Amino acid sequence: MLCSRILGLVREQIFAGMFGAGLAYDAFIVAFRIPNLLRDLFGEGALSAAFVTVFADYDTNRTKEETWRLASNVLCFFAIALSLLSLAGIYLAGPIVSLLAPDFNLIAGKAELTEKLTMIMLPFLVLISLSAVIMGILNTKGHFFIPAIASSFFNLGSIIGGVSLAVILPQYGQPAIIGMAFGTLLGGMLQLGIQLPSLKKTGFTFLPHIRLSDPGLTRILKLMIPATIGLSATQINIFINTNFASSCAEGSVSWLNYAFRLVQLPIGLFGVALSIAMLPVLARHSANKDVASMKDTLVTSLNMVFCLTLPATAGLILLSEPIIRLIFEHGAFTPSDTLATAGTLSFYAIGLFAYSANKVLVPAFYALDKTRYPVIASFLAILCNISIINLTIDRFQHLAIAFSTSCTMLLNFVFLTTVLYFKMEGFAILPLMRTFVKILTATVIMSCLLFWGSRFSNAWLTGTLFEQLVANIFLILSAALLYVFVLSFFKVQELTDIITKFRDRLGR
Repeated sequence: MLCSRILGLVREQIFAGMFGAGLAYDAFIVAFRIPNLLRDLFGEGALSAAFVTVFADYDTNRTKEETWRLASNVLCFFAIALSLLSLAGIYLAGPIVSLLAPDFNLIAGKAELTEKLTMIMLPFLVLISLSAVIMGILNTKGHFFIPAIASSFFNLGSIIGGVSLAVILPQYGQPAIIGMAFGTLLGGMLQLGIQLPSLKKTGFTFLPHIRLSDPGLTRILKLMIPATIGLSATQINIFINTNFASSCAEGSVSWLNYAFRLVQLPIGLFGVALSIAMLPVLARHSANKDVASMKDTLVTSLNMVFCLTLPATAGLILLSEPIIRLIFEHGAFTPSDTLATAGTLSFYAIGLFAYSANKVLVPAFYALDKTRYPVIASFLAILCNISIINLTIDRFQHLAIAFSTSCTMLLNFVFLTTVLYFKMEGFAILPLMRTFVKILTATVIMSCLLFWGSRFSNAWLTGTLFEQLVANIFLILSAALLYVFVLSFFKVQELTDIITKFRDRLGR
């Protein structure tokens, strides 16, 4: 996951250097957001969670033949269903773009470019959704490395294929950004393809068939309904945010995306990675009716999320400007873009720990078959999001969107934690709070070092590229070492577990 997120940052650096924050990249972000919306709504999000829950049950309680027959049926069904959905999206690309970003029509050529990019990238939905099903199979079978590294191949395909085509296509009268769109498709193909050899090693034999009456497929679709409704609320929020951002100053969509990409680094490393690892474990505990183990897994996962994301939150807020300057301020990305993106990053970072924790909490509801509560939380978040943006956007412009996103994540976290506590008939809340206080104290101490250190090294943080790199690395490593030392002094068990696992990996 770390490799994937680093390559993702490299990909964003290339976008920043080639296109900066303006018409072309704004168009690309909105166009790519459309298959992403559909992916989360119908594919990777709802499908992955529902499939893993049912597949784990089959893997535990059914024969191998029944389990593989279910997997083949699911792959065939969703390959056809999502292909039809993609074709419908291509046909309706114009109206969809006008609905998502109506103010793009006010700028000559922007809406037309967005529509063309949308039509190119919509098949990405099929590739990434099938990849998610295969990832679910491999995770349930105890294989985590290849599915996690697969997204690195998506970024490699996007970078190598996209940049190559972005250089070639302008010679034939096409915008360079078109090449990056085709690179996205190539990346999706690589992400799917790299997992196939590992899938074969599990003993999977593909049987091309569709049986709509299959009880397993029916159960997956039933589980997907509330999950899709719940995720639709998230997508409505994204739609609302994109709509508001398109009405702000030119480049606002780009600033928001660059900042959120940086926040996605710790979310992906800690929230998503823990969620992926935790879902099949919870599903097995649920299949075995082992509620006590489910509670232990949940509490440990939340402690790990807090342990890893609270210092990341502080670091991103205090070092937002130096980090953005170092990573993105090259080529077409200007100092004013740095200031705008850094402010956005600080507001996004406020909700980082809650966003990551929600990634861990939602799978617990799926394992308990209580999917309606994440749905309720998501629709509460819509009301909160609309209210905050309307109250603040006139004064704070794109910053209001980042701030509202963090507020809705915090609201979701409080709601989901409270409901889950009662639905699981309690879990170890006092040990969880004690650990949270220890982690928060260590984060405050670390923040003091970063605050004074960044002022002491300001000349280097604004100097040459080499000076910026050295100063940022020194500050981050110093803060990390101090944080680990304080947590070790407080004897936080999750830190010990993480260090032990890391040592074991290096030892092997």
